[in-house]
Amino acid sequence: MKIVLDTNVLLSGLARPDSVPGKIINAWDNHSFDIVVSEFQLAELARVLKYPKVQKLLRWDEALIQAFIRQLCLRVEIVDLSDVEANVPTDPDDTPILASLIAAKADYLVSGDQDLLSLKHLYPIESPAEFVRRL
Repeated sequence: MKIVLDTNVLLSGLARPDSVPGKIINAWDNHSFDIVVSEFQLAELARVLKYPKVQKLLRWDEALIQAFIRQLCLRVEIVDLSDVEANVPTDPDDTPILASLIAAKADYLVSGDQDLLSLKHLYPIESPAEFVRRL
């Protein structure tokens, strides 16, 4: 099974291992599914991991962030979004996440973002709680 995790779900899972997103990360660690990302999302993740709020939770320095991104690249499928048409009308910034779902032909996109969840009638998008129940 191939899954696209919205960046916030991934970060929440890393920061709070006992949370619902943490259960998703744990299932991925146990090889229950594969994660798909784009170069856009990798860059976003590298940037967001440096935010003070995230730094306060994770306490990762620059070297650990870079090591995490390198390891993540080895464990995920990276998809090219250049030929993908996608649109999140209520928040264009979410378009690359939806495009990753389409490009990878992934089974699910897991997100807590209401702009993406509003498209679940068109695409296989689930909230973290819905996806955990599926596991």
